Amino acid sequence: MPDPEGHPSRDEMDLRTVLSALADPLRFRVVAALVAEPERVERHCTSFGLPVSKSTRTHHFRILREAGLIRQVDRGNSRMARLRREDIEARFPGLIALIAEAGVPEPQDA
Repeated sequence: MPDPEGHPSRDEMDLRTVLSALADPLRFRVVAALVAEPERVERHCTSFGLPVSKSTRTHHFRILREAGLIRQVDRGNSRMARLRREDIEARFPGLIALIAEAGVPEPQDA
């Protein structure tokens, strides 16, 4: 069962859900950007420059969180996102390397 913030446990992470979350170009761009960052880096959700409204951005981050790809943490009045690198690598070995190899798409590719 997901925690109170909606983060599934490692065992609850489902490949189809993860792949569905990554199928969206904007969500893939967020995850690829986090993969390119050093481990445990947290980024403000607006720092990704997604060309969508706040409510749509919130939706995209909810999908990523519920898939288990990111952990969202409140820091004061900001919400930060961090890649769940260890959980992803343990559950789906090699997925992070594939995302890293694909690179961060340019905004017009999204």
